[in-house]
Amino acid sequence: MDLYPSKGCGCSPRTTTTAMSITDVDINALVHGADCLNMVMSCKFLTRVAYSDPTWPWHLPASFKTGVRRAYVDRPSALKQLKFVDPSVIYDCTRTPCNGILMDKNHVVLDQGSGLRTLKSDSSAGRWESIVDLNRHKAEVTCGPVLTLSDKLIGEGKGKVLASGGEDGTVRLWSLASRKQALKSIFYGHEKPVKFTSVARHRTSLLVSFSTDSEIRIWDADALPAIGSSCCVGMASVSGAPVNMKCHESLLYVAADSLVTIIDLRTIQRVSTAALPKKEKKKEATLWDVRKNQGQSKPVPIVELDGQSGPVAHLHMDPYKIVTGGPEDDYANVWEADTANQVNSLISGGLDEWSSTSGCSAIAMDGCCIVTASSGLQYGLVRLRDFTSAEHPDSQYLDEHTSKVWYPYSYSDDDDA
Repeated sequence: MDLYPSKGCGCSPRTTTTAMSITDVDINALVHGADCLNMVMSCKFLTRVAYSDPTWPWHLPASFKTGVRRAYVDRPSALKQLKFVDPSVIYDCTRTPCNGILMDKNHVVLDQGSGLRTLKSDSSAGRWESIVDLNRHKAEVTCGPVLTLSDKLIGEGKGKVLASGGEDGTVRLWSLASRKQALKSIFYGHEKPVKFTSVARHRTSLLVSFSTDSEIRIWDADALPAIGSSCCVGMASVSGAPVNMKCHESLLYVAADSLVTIIDLRTIQRVSTAALPKKEKKKEATLWDVRKNQGQSKPVPIVELDGQSGPVAHLHMDPYKIVTGGPEDDYANVWEADTANQVNSLISGGLDEWSSTSGCSAIAMDGCCIVTASSGLQYGLVRLRDFTSAEHPDSQYLDEHTSKVWYPYSYSDDDDA
């Protein structure tokens, strides 16, 4: 394919007759060309270039079975799916077992029973940048901080606020930006221990709490009232023992016994209720579509993730992955969200003198990072794994067809140039 200077480029169209090959075109001209994509898809030569490994300037570990281009394109998703064996790891060995974890970027908050332990990580240096202990609950913190509240609760960009619920029935807001005045506010109203807390996605000043008597309270934390006052803006209740609770956009999903109740936080009205089969001590995680199971006498799951050696007590799900773990299994398993294929298995317990810790007592994630905790009779072990710079995939779970977006492009010599 030969190119000649055009009239629009400021050159005389006939004074220069030297032919110019497509390979002589400046790379910036190709990248910034308005019809660059159309050129690639319509030109056989450019298609070969675009899909060839030398085009992608990235070092490919020998363990990869796919080409450089495909590995390069798949890498962002693979990192968030934790598909590698060489993440950077930071440990925290504590004298108190950990019952729950919250992770927000490089902040990690541990629920250690009577108090909270906040850690700030520096993955590049492989160490914890700071460690602070917070102890202000009268009794054991049953759920610990579950989700953070946004920065606007304490001003624009001045710090982070997290919520914790305790055995004393209070909901407390803590500042990660202040060590001396960490406790920002206390919400009273629950008569029983607070089991779960979650933050509304459509309005992050709304905090939802769920107590052991199945009472739900919605709090508006915008005003940050003084200690002793209340800012409850709504209440609801469900039947059955609390199992879990999660906010998604403006909806609240509440699991109690075998029922999943969906509540619209804007109106505090029930949207629907779905009944799911109840199995005791399940060793697999089951995915359901609550929309399809409404009114069904025998609900059918989408898929079952069978891989734990004990009951599944912890589950995380995002658009990239599903992570499962439990107190009787030393490993947390990672599954690809769109295929339900297992892609990794991460050890949680046991480390030299801390080998008495076992199981997976808590899990938290943020992007390419995962924090797991294991507990013993007297000690706790926390692992932070950062996959951001990982390069070597786990060969045990390598799959030739993991990509659902990019497929090998085929073309023949009969294609038009």
